[in-house]
Amino acid sequence: MAARERDFTAPTVQLLTPEGELRPTPEAEPYLPIVEALGDAELEQFYRDMVVSRRLDVAGANLQRQGQLALWVPSHGQEAAQVGSARATRPQDHVFPSYREHIVGMIRGLDPVAILALLRGTTLGGWDPAANGNFHLYTLVLASQTLHATGYAMGLQFDGAAGTGDPESDAAVLVYYGDGSTSQGDANEALVFASSYQTPQVFFIQNNQWAISVPVSRQSRSPLSRRGGGFGMPGVRIDGNDVLVSYAVTRQSLEEARSGEGPSLIEAVTYRMGAHTTADDPTKYRSDDEVELWKTRDPISRYRTWLEAKGASGAFFDEVDEHANDLAADVRRRALELTAPTREVIFEHVYHEPHPLMAEQYAWLDHFERSLDGDDA
Repeated sequence: MAARERDFTAPTVQLLTPEGELRPTPEAEPYLPIVEALGDAELEQFYRDMVVSRRLDVAGANLQRQGQLALWVPSHGQEAAQVGSARATRPQDHVFPSYREHIVGMIRGLDPVAILALLRGTTLGGWDPAANGNFHLYTLVLASQTLHATGYAMGLQFDGAAGTGDPESDAAVLVYYGDGSTSQGDANEALVFASSYQTPQVFFIQNNQWAISVPVSRQSRSPLSRRGGGFGMPGVRIDGNDVLVSYAVTRQSLEEARSGEGPSLIEAVTYRMGAHTTADDPTKYRSDDEVELWKTRDPISRYRTWLEAKGASGAFFDEVDEHANDLAADVRRRALELTAPTREVIFEHVYHEPHPLMAEQYAWLDHFERSLDGDDA
């Protein structure tokens, strides 16, 4: 019996072409007014963020190769997806990252040294989300953050912090995960609960083509954006290397979420130019031709071309380069000054209140360590 013909395609929403020209696809036309409302300062900020992200990526990779970090998670190539979506959030929103969203954290107010401290092993957890723009902690267990985000979004509903009709106070939740994480049970369970409870939430998939060494073509026979419809929510596929469309689609999706229209899913089609982490060797599983192809779609180059055509000066680009280099140098210097935590930290925050079991265990460890030094009095 002949196989049935099935349509596994999905349109890709794009505003900015790889050549740096503003040529919206038909599906992108409704989002154009969102971009047109942006001022020059906001548009230039997108570029600044992307350049800073790439400079930080280089600094982090170098620190790891020099033995100063246990691991580094590159984001080279995914700058547009991250910057556009992060800039689309409002201050009251909550952002749940995976472990690659370094510039997203910085946009939300996080000191990047906090990320390096985590990867250097000098912190047991990370940072206080409430003090850092509601940017929640990195999650190394794939897709578990999608459940955390959905639970938090349900909590916002229960607390009356979403769906009231006030865009200045209503909050929404943005959760990042990768194409590999879409195959995890947690991600699918999160989509079930989000749809069932109509949470104020946006699922943002960074489809960088590779789940470590497994291509997305092996994980899904159809575009990941179509999974939204399968769970009863809108699903949009965007050019993840187009910072303008990343901003516009995420902005509209978040506004719809906070106004009570329920969750949605965005698939940002991008590419991981480097390794999955510094523990990975991508030359073992992907071709040079593939990497060269994606170099021609670089998110920073195309956006710079568009800004230049709009009249951005050479002085602006020089200033951005200087700022990014200074920031990377400062981050490197402060990262090298990080010291290991004292042993007392192990016992802090295990319980909300002081607990006799923690006191007992601390006393035991203190006695044990003193005995190693010959001081067993």
